[in-house]
Amino acid sequence: MPGGALWGWLGPLLVTAFGAILRFVNLGRPNAVMFDETYYAKDAWSLVNFGAERNMLEDANKRLIDGNSDIWQHCAPSEIDKCASYVVHPPLGKWMISIGEQLFGMTPFGWRFVGALVGSLSILILARVARRMTRSTLLGCLAGLLLSVEGLHLVLSRTALLDIYLMFFVLAGFACLVVDRDRARGRLVDWYESSPLGDQGPWLGLRPWRIAAGLCLGAACAVKWSGMFYLIAFALLSLFWDFGARRAVGLRRPYSGAFVKDLPTALGAMALAPALTYLVSWTGWFVTATGWGRNWAQATSQGPAFFVFDSLRSWLNYHFQVLSFHTGLATPHGYQSDPWSWPLLLRPVAFFYESPKGCGADTCSQAVLGVGTPVIWYGGLVALIAMIAWYVATRDWRAGAVLLAYVAGWLPWFYWAITDHRTMFIFYAITMVPFMILALTLAAGLVIGPVDAPSSRRIVGASIVGGFAVLAIINFWWLYPVLTAETIPYAEWNARMLFKKGWI
Repeated sequence: MPGGALWGWLGPLLVTAFGAILRFVNLGRPNAVMFDETYYAKDAWSLVNFGAERNMLEDANKRLIDGNSDIWQHCAPSEIDKCASYVVHPPLGKWMISIGEQLFGMTPFGWRFVGALVGSLSILILARVARRMTRSTLLGCLAGLLLSVEGLHLVLSRTALLDIYLMFFVLAGFACLVVDRDRARGRLVDWYESSPLGDQGPWLGLRPWRIAAGLCLGAACAVKWSGMFYLIAFALLSLFWDFGARRAVGLRRPYSGAFVKDLPTALGAMALAPALTYLVSWTGWFVTATGWGRNWAQATSQGPAFFVFDSLRSWLNYHFQVLSFHTGLATPHGYQSDPWSWPLLLRPVAFFYESPKGCGADTCSQAVLGVGTPVIWYGGLVALIAMIAWYVATRDWRAGAVLLAYVAGWLPWFYWAITDHRTMFIFYAITMVPFMILALTLAAGLVIGPVDAPSSRRIVGASIVGGFAVLAIINFWWLYPVLTAETIPYAEWNARMLFKKGWI
């Protein structure tokens, strides 16, 4: 393997190892059911035992921490449907949580394990996709490093919530599309060099990387419905990349060529593959009698054909109920925040807080605060503005892709904030974080300058970028105790609350 290719993997892997250490060390701390773990950790265990979510006992959290995993409501066989739990998120994220529970038991470490794993893998994916977009191993490692020390990503990687899985599949889908873009353009160039100029150009095959992207984005939707924002945005992005590729090689009819040659396979990859992935994620609900709204007795009453028809009818009816729930979700919460405030980190979420003894002070604090690293987030805002200017000036595809991905995870929430006053939280913004860091990485490349720039320019630019990375690490190190439930004096906890009104 050539030296450049070796470091192209070794560098990102080293950064990933660093991020993994941060995510796995003391993963079982705090020994408690934090925030919405009270839903997802227990629902995941229910999927393992029953194939669908089941109602829990009122003292289920205490039982779990005491080592007792018998947390279910018990129903007579004739009344089993009364034990079914009404849940409003698809099951894939909970199935993933359940893997750690099966490996390590129904403990905090167990239900957080896979989140830490996919959080660590997302660092590798981001480092590699940044390297591909910039053709620089150094910038790829910078992207991975920044994600490693990003506070909100760290907290969600160490917590059994669904959002880290949503972010992982969205990022993986984007990475697959970037690879597909390169491969498709390579095939077009090969065709152009060996064939006379045509009107529409060739068919580019099934394009397995785009199919992989569709599977990933379908999985994102199977974790949370908000994955649909990205599925739609990235499907359009891929099609526009096809327009641009056919136009770039000089085809006389690039748009009709893309519609005729690329759109049919795009529909298979970005519509059929996601739909099948989403449907398969519900297998546990389909094959068991205990799911909410399953109507098992009715579905099994008249043969296989009716079973399929009635099961799909019940499944769709369940989805309409969930849609009604989401559109009317406006229950006030002490840690809720509107989407306009997310990039400013005005209202984090306290996932956990206690005042234990043993820190050497009269009053101690042990906290997990769901908040981003301010240096990265505020630097990211500047970088995103730079991406807007860069795209307007040059139409660089990288700036456009990053901006589209960022707004796909942000702007749709404004609709519900305005129309329904929906209850929302800052951790919904985790899907935006990798693209904010990609914006920072691309901006860093602009600051350093091209390879043929004067050495003095590159030295100054590298110093600025390096200084920013050091500041991000220091800022993260300062916040680390309140991100990972270290027991510290109350005064030290209070000193880390950047905005006293919003962070406490």
